[in-house]
Amino acid sequence: MQHALNRRQAVRRSLTSLGALASVGLHSSLPAGSPSRSVLQRPGVGAIGLRYQGSVIAHKAAMYGDIVAVCDVDKNVRDPVKAAFGSTPRDYEDYRDLLRDKNVDVVTIGTPDHWHTKMVIDACRSGKDVYCEKPLTLTIDEGKLLSRVVQQTERVVQVGSWQRSDHRFRQAVEMVRAGRLGKLQRVDVVLGKNVTGGPFEVRKVPRHLNWDLWQGQTPDVPYIEERSHYTFRWWYEYSGGQMTDWGAHHIDIAQWAIGEYPVEIDGRATMPDVPDGYNVATDFHATYRYPSGVVMTVSDTGRNGILFTGDAGRIFVNRGTLSGRPVEELDSHPLPPQDWKLYPHDNFERPLRAGKLDAIINHMGNFFDCVATRHPPLSDVVSQHRSVSTCHLGNISMHLGRPLTWDPQREEFPLDAEANRMLRREQRAGYEIA
Repeated sequence: MQHALNRRQAVRRSLTSLGALASVGLHSSLPAGSPSRSVLQRPGVGAIGLRYQGSVIAHKAAMYGDIVAVCDVDKNVRDPVKAAFGSTPRDYEDYRDLLRDKNVDVVTIGTPDHWHTKMVIDACRSGKDVYCEKPLTLTIDEGKLLSRVVQQTERVVQVGSWQRSDHRFRQAVEMVRAGRLGKLQRVDVVLGKNVTGGPFEVRKVPRHLNWDLWQGQTPDVPYIEERSHYTFRWWYEYSGGQMTDWGAHHIDIAQWAIGEYPVEIDGRATMPDVPDGYNVATDFHATYRYPSGVVMTVSDTGRNGILFTGDAGRIFVNRGTLSGRPVEELDSHPLPPQDWKLYPHDNFERPLRAGKLDAIINHMGNFFDCVATRHPPLSDVVSQHRSVSTCHLGNISMHLGRPLTWDPQREEFPLDAEANRMLRREQRAGYEIA
C-alpha cells in the first residue's frame, strides 16, 4: 500500500495532466510499449543533435525530465551544451552509443533532416520514446517505414511541429473544422524564399567535426562549411528548402484543417545551377487539389502565413496574427478550448501559449504526458508523415517540372515510374535505413 502511494506521489510530481494520472499503471510489471524505466523517477533524457533548435528542445525537455546524456558529431557544439546542464550528463559523439545508455528513457532529436528517420527508428527499437524535430523525413518512403516501426514498437513519438500547440494556429484549425468559414474552398500558404548562394570553398574538415558521421546516408562529398549546421536546409541532399522547413509547419496546419490528403500536385520552380552552391529552388510555387475540391497553393512570395477561404468567410493566421471576420465573431459566438475536438487528450491545465519558445513548452509537455499515459501525442508520426509527404510531393513535381497524380491510399503515383523513383533516395553503405 505504501509502495502504491509513493508511486502516485511520484507521478504527480512528474506530470501536470490530471487525465494522465488516472491512466498510469501502478504495477511493477509494465506492459509492452510502456516507459522503459519506472515512473518512480523523472525520465532520463538523451539529447541528440545540439545546435540551436536541438539545444532549445533539450532545455524544454529538462522541464519534465533529467538530461542524462548529450550527443553531437561536432565537439564544439557538444561541449557547451553539456556544460549548460552541469557535470552530470554523459557525452557521446555517436548517437548509437547514447541509445545503449540504460539511463536514457527518452530522446530528443535535433539533427539535420537526413538523420531523423534512422535515428527515430533506432531509438524506438532500443525501447526509447522520442521527440524529433520537423520535418520528420527526407523522403516519402522513409515515412512509410517509420510509421510501421512506431506501430510495431509501440513507442511514443512526438514530432516538433509545435504550431499545433500554439493556440492561434489551433484555434484557426478548429474554426475551419467547425464550419465557422462555411464550406472550405481554398487555402493559400506562403513560406518565404529559399536562400541562394555559392559557389563555396572546399575546406579541410575541422578536427572537432566528424564529417563522415554528419553526412550519414547522403553521398560522401568534400567538406564545405555551408553544407553543415543551419545552412544544410538549402541543399537538396539533406533537406528540401522552405518546402520542408517552413512547410512542415504551415502545410501541416493547412492539411490538418483540410482533413484529407491531396490527389493532384502541380509544382513549378526555377532550379539553380551553381557548382558547390545551394541547390534548392530559387523560385517556387505549387498547387494541390484535394478529393473534396479544396485547392491549396504554396508560394515563396507574399505574407508568410496561411489564408483559409470558405464560402462564408476567411481567416488568416501566422506566428503573430489570427484575423478575419469569423475571428471577430468569436466575441459573440465563442469556440473556447474546452470545445476543441481535434485532439482528445488535451491538457487544459496548462495555460494557452503562442510563439515558438512558449508553444514548445506545451508541445514538450504533451509529449511527456503521453510517455506516461501511452496516448498518441498531438503531432503523432502518422499525421506528420502525411504532412511532410505533401511537402515532398511539391518538391517532386517541381523537380520533374510537370503535374502529378497521387494515390493517398497506396501512397504512390499511379502508372508513373519516373515519379515513383523519387519516393526514395540512394543511401550510402553503412548508413542504410531498414
